[in-house]
Amino acid sequence: MLPEDWIPHRREDGELIGWIRAEGEDWVAIDVLGRTAGEGLDWLAAEEALEQVGLRWLADAWMLEGEGPGPLRVKFVEVTPSDGVEAGRIVVKVDDFGDMQRPPTERFTLPWPLPDRLRPMRPGDPDGRTITP
Repeated sequence: MLPEDWIPHRREDGELIGWIRAEGEDWVAIDVLGRTAGEGLDWLAAEEALEQVGLRWLADAWMLEGEGPGPLRVKFVEVTPSDGVEAGRIVVKVDDFGDMQRPPTERFTLPWPLPDRLRPMRPGDPDGRTITP
């Protein structure tokens, strides 16, 4: 559940991009996935850290491990942080490269905050376009 002491931070358009929480006399920035975006900061630096992270990662391909013989290339469908009443969730789907002609790809619902088995792509990860023997 979302801790009560996390203060929401929103973009100018009102979209939530994370939270800021106190840690002693400093502030910690936490992005929408529940990851630390900066710590040991003053308030303005914590806001800037969240602005830098933003929501760009929503458009990126990520890798989901543990659902097949190797990691699956996935895209975000939904990120719903805990609201203090219900547990949050992260929904991803196998990357279909935006192909509207193909049947829907498999979806996976994961717990929020970001679980370790969902991670950004790394060098050497399958790109989804190359057929490997």
